[in-house]
Amino acid sequence: EVDFWIIPIIQGFVQIEELVVNYSEASDDEKSSPETPQESTCVDDIHPTFLVALISRRSRHRAGMRYKRRGVDKNGNVANYVETEQLIHVHNHTLSFIQTRGSVPVFWSQVGYRYNPRPRLDKSENETVSCFRAHFEEQLKNYKKQVIINLVDQTGREKIIGDAYLKQVLLYNNANLTYVSFDFHEHW
Repeated sequence: EVDFWIIPIIQGFVQIEELVVNYSEASDDEKSSPETPQESTCVDDIHPTFLVALISRRSRHRAGMRYKRRGVDKNGNVANYVETEQLIHVHNHTLSFIQTRGSVPVFWSQVGYRYNPRPRLDKSENETVSCFRAHFEEQLKNYKKQVIINLVDQTGREKIIGDAYLKQVLLYNNANLTYVSFDFHEHW
C-alpha cells in the first residue's frame, strides 16, 4: 500500500541529445551539374537526425570508495558495478548497446591509504568459485552473452588479481562468456 509514495530513482547519469549528420560525398558543384543524375531524396536522407541517449546506472550493491570497496561479496555482487546503455534512435528504429563494468569478481582488497596500495587476495580459489559463478549467472541471465575485457595490469602489481580472474573464468568454462585480456598499460 505504500508503493504509491515510493519514487524509483537511480544513481547515475542520463543525457539525451539530437544529432544531425552533415556529410557530403560530392562537392556542391558536382551535385548541381546537369551531368549528375538527380535522385529524389528525402531531407532526412541528406542530413539524417539521430536521437542519442546515454544512461548509466550504478548498482546499490557494494557501492563504495575506490581502494575501500573491491572484489565480490558472498552473493556475487561486485564492487562499484555500473551498467551503461547507449540508445540510438533513427528512422523509427532504436538500437541499444549495453556495457557493464565492475570490480574483478574474486575476493580481493587493497589495504592502506597511500596512492595505489598493493592488491591482495583475501580468499582461496575454491572459496571464490561459488561467488564468481553467482555473479556471472546473473550477468548471463540479464544479457545472455558477455565479452569480458580484463583491463588489469598483466605484469605489474595487479598481476595477482588478473591471474585469479582468468583462473575463475577457466573454471567456470561457460560458452556464453568470451574473455579478452587488454593491458592498456602496455599500450600507453
